Amino acid sequence: MARRSPLTLGLAAILAAGLAQAEPVGDAARGDTAFRDCSGCHQIGSGAADGIGPHLNGIFGRRAGAHEGFPYSASMTRAGVDGLTWDFRTLDAYIENPRALVSKTRMSYRGMKDAQARADLIAFLRRFSDNPSNIPEAAPTARGTDHAVAPEILAIQGDPDYGEYLSSECVSCHQVDGSANGIPSITQWPEEDFVVAMHAYKNRLRPHPVMQMMAGRLADEEIAALAAYFKALE
Repeated sequence: MARRSPLTLGLAAILAAGLAQAEPVGDAARGDTAFRDCSGCHQIGSGAADGIGPHLNGIFGRRAGAHEGFPYSASMTRAGVDGLTWDFRTLDAYIENPRALVSKTRMSYRGMKDAQARADLIAFLRRFSDNPSNIPEAAPTARGTDHAVAPEILAIQGDPDYGEYLSSECVSCHQVDGSANGIPSITQWPEEDFVVAMHAYKNRLRPHPVMQMMAGRLADEEIAALAAYFKALE
């Protein structure tokens, strides 16, 4: 048997140590328990079928609203057309606050705030994707990311008059009368939902490139002002 050089053995040890640190995201066994909160609407595993919500087999790497045969909301379908794809980061944000990614989602779930619980649930979901071995591991902090908008940002009182001044770019696409001919209405949108959505664009969680660019140019006070303006429109 050929003897391996000290250098080869050393490299092998380093590689093994690196692989040992690449632990799966979360604890799938705990995630199985957490999934019970989801099971009233979603099924997963052998024989899973669509119910109130789509089954979640093969969720990783799938476009939002792309599971054939399920009647998604217009908002979820549009998010998929914009490019929203389910991976660790987007699932983590959606499970934390569904409205952060899909404003008018029909999923009546208020969100899971505990980052470790979300990581556990996502680890469980990964078991039922077609090729989980090809899914990149999450960032080194395997507890997930806090995608919530800071309370002090949500507490900013927007000036609707300033929002009207800022709104010229918005209303070049969105109609002030609330009509939605191919472009979603933002008239009378709850202010918190507006702010959360705009920060999701700023953080590149929502995939629309034009909205990412526009939101990225706005300060927190400007987003609050726009939210106040559009909420007040009749």
